Amino acid sequence: MLPSITFFRTFPFPPPHRSSNRFPFCRNISVSAASMALSGSLAKRSSYEEAVSSLSSLITSRTRTDASDLNEQFNWMFHYLKMLDLDGPVSQLKVIHVAGTKGKGSTCTFTESILRCYGFRTGLFTSPHLMDVRERFRVDGLEISEEKFVKYFWWCWDRLQEKTDDKIPMPTYFRFLALLAFKIFSAEQVDVVVLEVGLGGKYDATNVVEAPIVCGISSLGYDHMDVLGNTLTEIAGEKAGIFKKGVAAYTVPQPDEAMSALEHRASELGISLEVVQPLDAALLNGQPLGLQGDHQFINAALAIALVRTWLQKTGHGDLISLDCSNNGPLPEQVIRGLTTASLQGRAQIVHLQDDNITPGDLVFYLDGAHSPESMEMCARWFSQAINDEKQQQPLKDYRQILVFNCMSVRDPELLLPRLFNICAHQGVQFSKAIFVPNQSQFNKLGSSTAPPPQPQQVDLTWQLTLQRVWDKLLQSDKGERSSVFGSLPEAVNWIKETARKNKSTRFQILVTGSLHLVGDMIRLIKK
Repeated sequence: MLPSITFFRTFPFPPPHRSSNRFPFCRNISVSAASMALSGSLAKRSSYEEAVSSLSSLITSRTRTDASDLNEQFNWMFHYLKMLDLDGPVSQLKVIHVAGTKGKGSTCTFTESILRCYGFRTGLFTSPHLMDVRERFRVDGLEISEEKFVKYFWWCWDRLQEKTDDKIPMPTYFRFLALLAFKIFSAEQVDVVVLEVGLGGKYDATNVVEAPIVCGISSLGYDHMDVLGNTLTEIAGEKAGIFKKGVAAYTVPQPDEAMSALEHRASELGISLEVVQPLDAALLNGQPLGLQGDHQFINAALAIALVRTWLQKTGHGDLISLDCSNNGPLPEQVIRGLTTASLQGRAQIVHLQDDNITPGDLVFYLDGAHSPESMEMCARWFSQAINDEKQQQPLKDYRQILVFNCMSVRDPELLLPRLFNICAHQGVQFSKAIFVPNQSQFNKLGSSTAPPPQPQQVDLTWQLTLQRVWDKLLQSDKGERSSVFGSLPEAVNWIKETARKNKSTRFQILVTGSLHLVGDMIRLIKK
């Protein structure tokens, strides 16, 4: 058991467990120096919109399979670090590195939240963002401010523009974001960096960290097969690329072929690979996890293992004594970190506020699931939430509506049947399925960038394909059970009007299939 001491961020000096070079006067000196170095860029450019516009220019139109030499392009990251004089600072960061197919973002969120509850200054880098690119960079749980984003962005941009050439060109979008994250976290002097892999592992931009403190692999499945391979063995091999010699590694129960590939890579490096089991909910003292869904208990367990090892390896082992075997009580800081963690667009419930709709009668269930495995988890979470509500208010009339879109590289024959069948098995039947294009474009990176209210000449071919896949699942059901709308605002307006006309009915809207779609929906319903 740990002492029940809690450190708050308003404490005038760093918590006692921090090293001596973390006293505020040292940090103020460093920040002042950094501010002086950044003043030139600030004098030239200070517009957040201009920074976002420049960032969007790095988005390549090439497909991922066009990359001629992933290894060469990955090695450019080391050159970029030298150009930015970040190779030294990055080597000093105390990193927790997490890869996986599903659950890696949740694992990172739990991990950061726990460490923040222990009083550490945390840096969290995740992807993708839902509404604003700054969501990817969090310091002490808060996304980086526009002012600091602009400052650090131009610091990196100007140096790379000056030093890159035809041989080593400007980094692509995600590589630049990873470099920016390293700059932000080193300049902000965080105690720990929780780093989520963007794609794969071996050649991911985040894998430029050569000596993390600990690594984790969340649940594996079939995704990004055009890059990672067509078998779980190949996919797991790419994810295991984040393993490093001498660095502890953890994972969760995996399919046999995936586990064999992870164990093989760990054996090659001479490191142990520990498999954690789902957290026992009883250890939370009756409190729910901050991220909903039964699948989150395995992500929570992985986070605890990563935290425990990070504390031990960084000289703070006295703060925690967990064996991750569910045999003892959890420290208060761990429980608080797990139960207060939050992540937009993953198992998120939003009640729409409308003067003409009874409060609570129009509820949006948002989950950015976009792989077969995550779609199954989404269906189980949604069904459980719906059935729990029906038990609490059994006399209410309920209607479930699906709002769906996915990228054309996804196979709807693998996504929609899983969603439909699992929900049906749990007694949840959608009265309507709505298929819409995403409103936002990938290069719309700022929260102030609003899509046009009525897009012109939208190609709905893909949405009509999704509708046909869905309609096949309905079999002999009669009536108009699905529709295609030309825009998301149009679909939301239809949902609102339907709710206004049926005041005795509670409408439960599941929005899934794409994180971009979920982000667009949040923009609309939270206005």
